[in-house]
Amino acid sequence: MKMADLIEVNYHLLAVLTRFGIEGGFGEKTVRDICEKNHLDTDTFLLICNVYTHKDHEPSEEILRDGHIDDILRYLHQSHDYYMSNALVLLASTIEELIKPCSDTQKKVIWQFFAEYKAELEKHFAYEEGEVIPYVQKLLLGKRDPHYSIDRFEENHSNIEEKLSDLKNLILKSLPATCDDRLRVRLLNYIFALQSDLDSHTAIEDNILVPMVRLIENPLSHVRTEKQNAVAGEERDDLSDREIEILVSVAQGLLNKEIADRHNISINTVITHRKNITRKTGIKTVAGLTVYAILNGYVDINSVK
Repeated sequence: MKMADLIEVNYHLLAVLTRFGIEGGFGEKTVRDICEKNHLDTDTFLLICNVYTHKDHEPSEEILRDGHIDDILRYLHQSHDYYMSNALVLLASTIEELIKPCSDTQKKVIWQFFAEYKAELEKHFAYEEGEVIPYVQKLLLGKRDPHYSIDRFEENHSNIEEKLSDLKNLILKSLPATCDDRLRVRLLNYIFALQSDLDSHTAIEDNILVPMVRLIENPLSHVRTEKQNAVAGEERDDLSDREIEILVSVAQGLLNKEIADRHNISINTVITHRKNITRKTGIKTVAGLTVYAILNGYVDINSVK
């Protein structure tokens, strides 16, 4: 396939090209031609493109085993730089222009909310840059850290889209009518685009990076996707007894390690149960799951922190 035709299918892939340092002017060159020129594994590049193009794309174990994890790390690192040096800078400048007609109080709360989101994003990426990427790089060299595993990354993998979604709703619903609507629409477009990009970023980490690293940590292990778990496990939408136990622990404020110790199971098993709970309930946040547990009588409100 020609690279120009690939971009025609999904223009959002321009972001992928930029982060790999791939320049325009493709001519009639194929995807493979462009990848080889940029020292990039073609199949791994297309794997990332599939995540951006197809929602909930989950590659097979064979594809994950053949992928080049160093290219995944390269992409994630460049994405972190783009978010902090470009996307957030653009948001900040547009917010500053948009809220000029607002009162001092309104300006203060909007800026404070944005600053908190920026700090949250910085912390999230700093953990990946300082802990996860170096761990995987050493793993590729055959140096296994006995005190760390990719399960710990998944346990600490915070949701970086929620506060951005709240910012979007504040801009959309709560800013006064005196604000320039053209700027409001422009800012909302930036936020929607960033939100979509971050969704793909998270999917690359969850559905590609984590299972790839697990296969390196334990070459004899097998990857089971969310879809496979749904088919092979419980096709019912109601929670199992064990899932209710995990839900109660989550609602009581326990971390994954504490839940694992309480129920004498591995952290990986806790993570799997939590994913199943989210899949069945459609609720992702701890706060939402806590309310769900209370409303369904699984916990007493007085037992929740």
